[in-house]
Amino acid sequence: MFFRRPLKATPAKHYTYLIAATILGVFLSLLAHIIIETNYLRWAQDAGRKIVWYGGCSLHPLIQIGLLVVGAAGGFLIGRLWWRWLYIDHRWGKKPDSDVKGK
Repeated sequence: MFFRRPLKATPAKHYTYLIAATILGVFLSLLAHIIIETNYLRWAQDAGRKIVWYGGCSLHPLIQIGLLVVGAAGGFLIGRLWWRWLYIDHRWGKKPDSDVKGK
């Protein structure tokens, strides 16, 4: 059931896969943004620092944009890598060399 061959890899499926991986990267970058900003606000409050707000966010706009760009680019690259592993190399169906009997 899990190791059957996938359906034919079509261009539409490839683009959908890359878009989904890019969206996943953006969501993960937003999660990183939340964690970084929360820790920064805690540190600033404990240290008695003055917080500068940039349109409702305490992180500098370059950091905000950088996180989104890195997340989108990372998601796209991971999508390309996973596509190659699943549909080109078929790594999901191969057993590791250490599991092969007789070695």
